[in-house]
Amino acid sequence: MLSHKETDLTENDLKEMYKTMLLSRRLDERMWLLNRAGKLPFVISCQGQEATQVGTGFALDTKADIISPYYRDLALVTHFGMTAEETMLSAFARGSDVQSGGRQMPGHFSKKSNNILTQGSAVTTQVLHAVGASYVFKMDNEKRVALATLGEGSTSQGDFHEGLNFAGVHKLPFICLIENNKYAISVPRELQYAADKLSDRAIGYGMHGEQVDGNDPIAVYKVMKEARERAVNGEGASLIEAMSLRLTPHSSDDDDGYRDKEELANDKKSDCIILFKDYLLKQDIVDQAWLDEVDKDVKDTVNQATKNAEKAPYADGEYALKHVYEEVNNG
Repeated sequence: MLSHKETDLTENDLKEMYKTMLLSRRLDERMWLLNRAGKLPFVISCQGQEATQVGTGFALDTKADIISPYYRDLALVTHFGMTAEETMLSAFARGSDVQSGGRQMPGHFSKKSNNILTQGSAVTTQVLHAVGASYVFKMDNEKRVALATLGEGSTSQGDFHEGLNFAGVHKLPFICLIENNKYAISVPRELQYAADKLSDRAIGYGMHGEQVDGNDPIAVYKVMKEARERAVNGEGASLIEAMSLRLTPHSSDDDDGYRDKEELANDKKSDCIILFKDYLLKQDIVDQAWLDEVDKDVKDTVNQATKNAEKAPYADGEYALKHVYEEVNNG
């Protein structure tokens, strides 16, 4: 793992990174349990990708920058201000869900007040949304960046190529983050693309490209901080590929029998939360007592968020049509 001393991250920053990673993991695990208990209809997981997302989040300005996430980005949106209770309200499809009032399936993140762009169900369209936002930033001479995230499978979509080509041509303050977890649902990466590195595609778009260890939040932070600095300084877009892990099936509806059991067992040994915890202990940044206290606080937060969301009411039936059809006042 990259030493934090090679960055401007403080020890307090590292502690906050760990807290966000752990909260995201515990929320994710709770939603899987609720799904298996028949209380939630669907879960799509970020387990194994928390380091990539938290390292990225800390490198951005949450007050200025816009993120256009994909469905696995629970840790990223948590850093940007999505609360545990808001996550659970969405999972339970309750009326007070800030993302859609309970109308979207889980993983469709959205919170305007925290610079999280609304996500659509069509795979990879979030790239175009973020590129559009970055174009506005450039036209208005704003020192802001737009980030789009996606899995490696989504890089086969036309939206990816069109968006990056436009960003490259116009030297936009845009960052595209590929969270490469080796599987596009059941399709392994060797059947998805032939390149050694997806980040090498940046050459064709005329932008900076770089691959990073997605299990190392410090390394991800460093690469993304440099990408943001290039963007706000007028040096154009970046394509960053973070090599990460998917520790669960594609979703709660997926049977991942297509994965080699030995490979999955090895991946679990490289769990980013375990690796980061070990780093913090070895650097004497935290001790076991601190870790135990954080774990208790996180569990309490998840428990309370679950209770509050489960007892929250559904939206009224007529809300299903809200913002779908034009509302005409015949008075």
